[in-house]
Amino acid sequence: MSLKHTGLLLIILASFFFPATAQQPAATNYTPALDVTAMDRTIDPCVNFFAYSCGGWIKKNPIPPDQSSWDTYSKMQEENLVQLRSILETASAADAKRNAVDQKIGDYYASCTDEKVIDAKAADPLKPSLERIAKISSKAELAGVAAAMIDDNVLFRFESTQDPHAADQVIANADQGGLGLPDRDYYLKDDPKSVELRTGYLAHVQKMFELLGDKPETAAAEAQTVMNIETGLAKGSMTRVERRDPKALDHKMTSAEFEKIAPAFQWQVYFAKVGMPSLASLNVSSPGFFKTMSETLEKESVADWKTYLRWHLVHSDASHLSAPFLNENFAFYGKTLRGQEVLQARWKRCTEAVDGYLGEALGQAYVDNYFSPEAKQRALKIVKEIQTAMEQDINSLPWMSAATKQQALAKLHGMANKIGYPDKWRDYSKLEIVRGDELGNVERARKFEFDRQLAKIGKPVDRGEWGMSPPTVNAYYDPQMNDINFPAGVLQPPAFDPKSDAAPNYGDTGGTVGHELTHGFDDEGRQFDAQGNLRDWWTEDDGKEFEKRASCISDQYSSYTIVDDVKINGKLTLGEDVADLGGLLLAYMAWKADTTGQTLAPIDELTPDQRFFVGYGQSWCGQSRDETKRLRATVDPHSPEKYRTNGVVSNMPQFQEAFHCKAGSPMVNQNQCRVW
Repeated sequence: MSLKHTGLLLIILASFFFPATAQQPAATNYTPALDVTAMDRTIDPCVNFFAYSCGGWIKKNPIPPDQSSWDTYSKMQEENLVQLRSILETASAADAKRNAVDQKIGDYYASCTDEKVIDAKAADPLKPSLERIAKISSKAELAGVAAAMIDDNVLFRFESTQDPHAADQVIANADQGGLGLPDRDYYLKDDPKSVELRTGYLAHVQKMFELLGDKPETAAAEAQTVMNIETGLAKGSMTRVERRDPKALDHKMTSAEFEKIAPAFQWQVYFAKVGMPSLASLNVSSPGFFKTMSETLEKESVADWKTYLRWHLVHSDASHLSAPFLNENFAFYGKTLRGQEVLQARWKRCTEAVDGYLGEALGQAYVDNYFSPEAKQRALKIVKEIQTAMEQDINSLPWMSAATKQQALAKLHGMANKIGYPDKWRDYSKLEIVRGDELGNVERARKFEFDRQLAKIGKPVDRGEWGMSPPTVNAYYDPQMNDINFPAGVLQPPAFDPKSDAAPNYGDTGGTVGHELTHGFDDEGRQFDAQGNLRDWWTEDDGKEFEKRASCISDQYSSYTIVDDVKINGKLTLGEDVADLGGLLLAYMAWKADTTGQTLAPIDELTPDQRFFVGYGQSWCGQSRDETKRLRATVDPHSPEKYRTNGVVSNMPQFQEAFHCKAGSPMVNQNQCRVW
């Protein structure tokens, strides 16, 4: 549960701390925690607080051609990539004195950036996999081939996960998948835009088959075959709203019971091929999907399934192939789906790839250069302040009984704080990286991670493990681990400004920390206990009170328009909207506690309370292309930045008082919502 966008969108999140004693590169343009030039004071803050806080920033910061959206933390991500690039270019030099970590990250980066070699190979790197698919003569062989296509999104996902009812243990998990479009809704909606996107998808799939050497008429028929199969799988897939309920994904069963649900697939062959020949039980997140998958397997011919496999192979690997594949992949997934005008520079894409596949190897060098022990302690300090505010908030809630409060406090006190980087670095010694073999490196890295995940099954949970790499510009809360995680990459300038007064730092940084902490008590997080077990620790009446308050927020956000006639799906964004509001309320409480007894004077004609809220507002300065807005409306559990600002402050009497907003003002919600 991260604070910012995920999925097809670039992962960017509110930043955190300025590590004053860390080794820093040459200074870039200084951006304070509260930038008055980013404001538009011609706007009434009681009418549109987002425009008031960010109007100047938006005018000065058009979306770059290689981006689908652009905000204050997109800039931070760009600066982070520059730092990582420096590390990788040094590591990629063929120096015999390089250590094992530098060899892996350096040779991976060098292979990824060598366009001449990649273009010269054309589609040759796909030949072994294409030959494997071509040899399929019966549906019984599909399982063995699917087991070799571990990261090609073929049919379903197979992975490890924590046991929902024994959170200290790891079990196997099977889940829905198999689609080439971002979500099931893209296949099933009949509005003109969805029909248009499906037409574009068909054309794209056809072009990719043509690049594999198929004639246009053959490729067109193959694209329709892919669409037919994926539409069948989409019909059996759960919606994103349905998947927000952890209980809806909780279906532990024996392997034999699983085989009865989807008998058309050779599960024992698959399990043996992936190294789990004696798998006794597993969790099946979406049983209905696997029933549909089995029916689709029986319905479609062997030839059609071979077409489906060829598509997912080239789709998965297109960004690692020669220019024709790369550019056609970008034309649909970048331009059509997200509105991105030009492809990102190769060094950026390769830097992100190293972070994705070798994140903790790259992270060691990143931490050494850009993150200090002092920064870690300063981050931990503010986390503890927000946790203290949460404890006070729970104790003061008028709607929660003493019994539920006791359980909530136990969960809060049991929450672990992970700051910067893991205590123990991941061992990549078994991963072979070969200079000059771009797709081979990708395939080996995928298999290394797949095998690493499956090796956990049947073993105790490693609670020291991280779900993000140290350089990642993001943060998250894990309900089964019951921990909040702030990688070193997000603990960087500019969001926390040591030169600033406390107010905007708490509005921005404090809101970020409070957001992640509140995720432990949102509509999903509240269903897990202090140990991470899926258990209802609420009294019946308290549960109803929570749902009533959460519905207030869901209804509010569902009234907001994203683009054209597309509204926010308030049930999809509920957890993030609850965390945004709860997080800022906690940050306000912590700021007030931290400044008790101090005389705080106005700065830049803004009172301290006004500066707190503008600090929060400016944490969301940004804009997105219309195509990306449509994509986010379907797949993103986060509301657009405008409403993450206006929706939150309109529910806070503290904001109304700070800006002297009259009742009835747009930024004063007549039916103010509050959960935490």
